[in-house]
Amino acid sequence: MRSATCEPTVPSPMSPTFKALWAMGAILPAVTLVLREADVERVIQMDAVIAAVDAAMHELGDGTAQNEPRRRAFAPGGLLNVMFASYPGGGCTGLKAYTVAAGRVRFLVVLFALDGSFQALIEAELMGAYRTGAATAVAVRALAPRQPATVALIGAGHQAVTQALAISRVLQIKEIRVFSRDPDRRAAFAAAQAAELSLRVVAAGSAEAAVRGADVVITMTTSSVPVIEAGWVEEHAVVVGAGSNFPNRTEMPADLVARARTVVVDQLAAAQLESGDLIQANAAGTFDWDRATELGSVLTGTWKPPAEPGITLFESHGLALWDLAAGSVVLAAARERRLGEEVELF
Repeated sequence: MRSATCEPTVPSPMSPTFKALWAMGAILPAVTLVLREADVERVIQMDAVIAAVDAAMHELGDGTAQNEPRRRAFAPGGLLNVMFASYPGGGCTGLKAYTVAAGRVRFLVVLFALDGSFQALIEAELMGAYRTGAATAVAVRALAPRQPATVALIGAGHQAVTQALAISRVLQIKEIRVFSRDPDRRAAFAAAQAAELSLRVVAAGSAEAAVRGADVVITMTTSSVPVIEAGWVEEHAVVVGAGSNFPNRTEMPADLVARARTVVVDQLAAAQLESGDLIQANAAGTFDWDRATELGSVLTGTWKPPAEPGITLFESHGLALWDLAAGSVVLAAARERRLGEEVELF
């Protein structure tokens, strides 16, 4: 076993060993394209991200792509998150790493080509919001009936913006009802999104008013306790829990999980680590993990919907594969427009 303090596997660029390996072609060049948030904002398109996430989840479903769930390292006052995947259809492998400290965050996505060469380093705050919204759109398109829908959106933060944008690309929407605890924020959100999406978007006076009668319910909050009640949800509704990826946080009550006829997760391994809704429902005895179906199985057709209608619950936690999917289309668009900065790292 190598000591934690021993010499690194890759020698110093100044060493004779490194120079010899470089001459042999055994070490890949460390030249990459750096894309900053401004570059991402100029090229990212929700339709393209939805298509990429859909394709990536098909690959995960048929076993072509691989995804490793998020791992966390806690430190005094901060948190490091790392997740990684392979996406052959997008021509890349890669990872996402982000830190949370003192209420501030920094998101980075690193892409490698399939030959191992360094493709890109991407600032990924906006891209992360897009890929999360895109995953909701992919799931709802696969799970919801093809009919005009009323959408309830619980939460009015920046992630809710891309949830609304994404869902508007895959559904014929009659109305979006948004609720957050801050009346001014929900009113401002409704006005801004109505103008942006050219849809009817209204601020609901309560979470119950938003959810009752809705065909699709999306929760995108930072709450650690349920934000909706089971009795508010229509029997035919598709419910998306997109805000929580910690086992001690919930957006859905255990009795709603129990009522759901179908429970779909982005990835079972991720859900068993991160889905507070399902972990706590399991602990309460209202949910068994063998009820969970992966979204990839839904998309590839290996799962068949139940004959009897009922509530469908999709638990979205966030996969590195989605970051690779979004990153691959952002990188292609940035290259086409000659954006970003090429950097020789070592």
